Amino acid sequence: MKIRQIFDKTSEGKRLSFDEAVLLFKTADILELARAAEDICDKKHPERMATFQIDRNINYTNICKNQCSFCAFFRHKGHPEAYVLSQKEIENKVAETIKLSGTQVMLQGGINPDLNIDYYINMFSEIKKKFRIRIHSLSPPEVVYLAESSKMSISETLKELMKAGLDSLPGGGAEILVDHVRQRISPRKISSSQWMEVMDEAHNLGLKTTATMMIGTVEAIEDRITHLQKIRDLQDRTGGFLSFISWTFQPRNTALGGKSISSIEYLKTLSVSRLFLDNFLNVQGSWVTQGKNIGQICLSFGANDLGSIMIEENVVRAAGVFHRITVDEMVDLIRKAGKIPAQRDTEFNILKVYD
Repeated sequence: MKIRQIFDKTSEGKRLSFDEAVLLFKTADILELARAAEDICDKKHPERMATFQIDRNINYTNICKNQCSFCAFFRHKGHPEAYVLSQKEIENKVAETIKLSGTQVMLQGGINPDLNIDYYINMFSEIKKKFRIRIHSLSPPEVVYLAESSKMSISETLKELMKAGLDSLPGGGAEILVDHVRQRISPRKISSSQWMEVMDEAHNLGLKTTATMMIGTVEAIEDRITHLQKIRDLQDRTGGFLSFISWTFQPRNTALGGKSISSIEYLKTLSVSRLFLDNFLNVQGSWVTQGKNIGQICLSFGANDLGSIMIEENVVRAAGVFHRITVDEMVDLIRKAGKIPAQRDTEFNILKVYD
């Protein structure tokens, strides 16, 4: 009876409490969860459109002093596979992205002590001089590192990056915004409060961002809901998050190791996120970690977006998970899920409808 009352509450547009979200996750039938989440998604998106974008992840360096135990991508300085991309290499990737109809580049990398803010200012300003493309780049850990190494505030650092061409911030580096979890999986990384501070400052400066959550390491269900509570509270204050994206930890080639969580658990997390994050318009399904088939099913579990076709992606691939998809495949996948496929830009403006 309690579960039914919670579903009635979401259907009426009422906000879920922390305890109600935990109870849903632990005891609700997964198909009932899916129906409730899709109902909310349909109310927010009555046109039944499912979106995607064309962009590229450019990982400019894999040298990282944080050395998180869940990461298979980083390398130590001096490692034979360690690298830093030159400006010319970055610009060649941007040019190829535009040639492939991409509208955005996401430049992210490790916390490389040899790179200072001038590297990033030059990177962004040169891209903007030569190309018309959105720079959706630098996660909060990179921003905090640049602020500290430049002896500037978070706000000052973001302003300098915005002047150089930064358009919006991705939500990477969040993992789980609970510090006892972070201490176990990424003790050298920024704290949850620092991640939140970067996002708060970005929103105050008019910089839109996304919010993310990586699940399946050592966190409890309660930790996931705490994470969702923190970003929901910030969204109440600022309205600066464009979308929410969750994905699963990929254990292969990592120091943390372990087993991947099931797609069932991922889909439950997706649905609970849609129900709990009542102030988020867009929730993204992760075909990149789950594969095309589960990606398609996400559209029946509360997701209205499938992210990017990913012209290039290196971080998940380093953990031995490599899924590829073309625009035609994405359009077909969305159609077969009973939705209308549409290409979008970073801020969810519709660029093309495949009707």
